Amino acid sequence: MKRLLLLSNSTLPGEPFLGWAEKHIKEFLGDTERKILFFPFAGVTFSFDEYFEVVKERFGEMGYEALGAHLLKDKEKAVENCDAIAVGGGNTFHLVHYLQDGWIELIREKVKEGIPYIGWSAGANVASPTIRTTNDMPIIEPKNFESLDLISFQINPHFTEEQIPNHGGETRPMRIAEFLEINPGIQVFGIPEGGLVQVNGDSMQYKGIGQLSIFEKGKEVMNVSPGSFSY
Repeated sequence: MKRLLLLSNSTLPGEPFLGWAEKHIKEFLGDTERKILFFPFAGVTFSFDEYFEVVKERFGEMGYEALGAHLLKDKEKAVENCDAIAVGGGNTFHLVHYLQDGWIELIREKVKEGIPYIGWSAGANVASPTIRTTNDMPIIEPKNFESLDLISFQINPHFTEEQIPNHGGETRPMRIAEFLEINPGIQVFGIPEGGLVQVNGDSMQYKGIGQLSIFEKGKEVMNVSPGSFSY
């Protein structure tokens, strides 16, 4: 049974890193000691080592041990020997560029076997079939847009309907409408700040604050409040 915790973001204003998400992570992983394989590849303006140290300390405070995927040479052994997988946020193109270097299939198969997967921001985006609903600039060119394909829908993290006054650019719903025009039949989950989607096999829950917005071509937007929902 696949188990995923897909967070829109890691930090809310005035809170520590993963502060708002801590209770959800601990409920998701439980009190059991776990070795979490962390992927820092979305980091760009800070090193993978720096990112890993921050995450290692934070997970340590929650009672878990973090391992840095960038430090382990044997990819297959690294994935096989961990108890959970965590993929951090940053730039989605940078992240998938490195994941496509031998990690994609290993992660996908391990998650299908039931290992817990936690992703925030770009780390949630890459759980989708592709990265075509990211908000990020393509600062590096991956082999293609294919991603982990752990879920059947696309995620748009940091979702907002806000429009900046006197700004002529498209709103996020407009951008998603463009995606749906080219990709009919695919649903896009817009997850707002402080929100997450938890997947447990065939069931899902929206947790956190705000509302989850589900977009599909030719249909009205479905707004989901925190709680279980069918898909």
